[in-house]
Amino acid sequence: MRGAKILITGPAGQIAFPLAEHLAHDNEVWGIARFANPEDRARVEAVGVTTRAVDLASGDFADVPDDFDYVLHLATFQGPGEDHDHALRVNAEGTGLVLAHCRSARAALVMSTASVYRPHDDPHHAFAETDPLGDARSPHAPTYSISKIAEEAVARTCARLFDLPVVIARMNASYGPNGGLPAYHLDWILAGQPVVTRWDPCPYSPIHQDDINTQAAALLGAASVPTTVVNWGGDDVVSPQEWCGYFGALTGRTPEVVVTEMPGTHRGSILSAERRRAITGPCAVGWREGMRRLVAERYPDGFDASAPMAGQAGTLLSAYTRDDADVEAPAGDGTTPTR
Repeated sequence: MRGAKILITGPAGQIAFPLAEHLAHDNEVWGIARFANPEDRARVEAVGVTTRAVDLASGDFADVPDDFDYVLHLATFQGPGEDHDHALRVNAEGTGLVLAHCRSARAALVMSTASVYRPHDDPHHAFAETDPLGDARSPHAPTYSISKIAEEAVARTCARLFDLPVVIARMNASYGPNGGLPAYHLDWILAGQPVVTRWDPCPYSPIHQDDINTQAAALLGAASVPTTVVNWGGDDVVSPQEWCGYFGALTGRTPEVVVTEMPGTHRGSILSAERRRAITGPCAVGWREGMRRLVAERYPDGFDASAPMAGQAGTLLSAYTRDDADVEAPAGDGTTPTR
């Protein structure tokens, strides 16, 4: 994609920031979020993205142009507590407000999550886009799954109301040097903390950030009216036990993987890649190559220089280790709360 005017929501997020940086090389990229942390905004602007401070749920886009060619809606709310009203206002209503403002775009990608699927008893079940949806539990964010299901419904409606081609992409376990579930597990291992997983096995379809960056344009090209829905995961099926074992071999640290069964959660999060491969072709980064690069790029100064855990890694660890934990590992969309 070259020469396009692109809007990205939540551009400081785990997935969105590297994607914005990638797209800004050859396009005019704008990013909107609350930007409660000025350092986040400065970081985004430093890679060539024009920013505006916007509360997506407010519907006030007075400072935001409406002539974008493409919209990548990655911002989301993932927070503790049972405030479903707030989660729906941000994730569902906010999506509608963004798409209404950008109704003249050529296409929009709305990032959803594999957490929208109804949990299946078979850990090796590969979820297809036509599988039943259900309110799955998420760590530190009990309202996440249901509000993302609502987001999808709003996005589908907007596509038809505004004749706006939309693709809904259900993200799995994304990862790269900027974060993601495998990255947080690596942080835990190097900090000497146990890696808690909810089942054994508990397989995922992890996807590297580089593949996300290169596949985004093809997915936008598949946007349609009515909406196209597609799983966005990798081609390999890997469990936390496997990738943590590989991290141990790469770092010389022995991972402690603790299985804490959590009834009602996903026993596995494998996504069928058939529809996505038909759109994007195969992934370029295999899981071992991706995890090896993750270790090298996230810890370029060596493992003894590990900083104390913060941000999402610390939040997830706290969610897993509290006594009343009834949570599930994220499906990996990794988008950060709207700032």
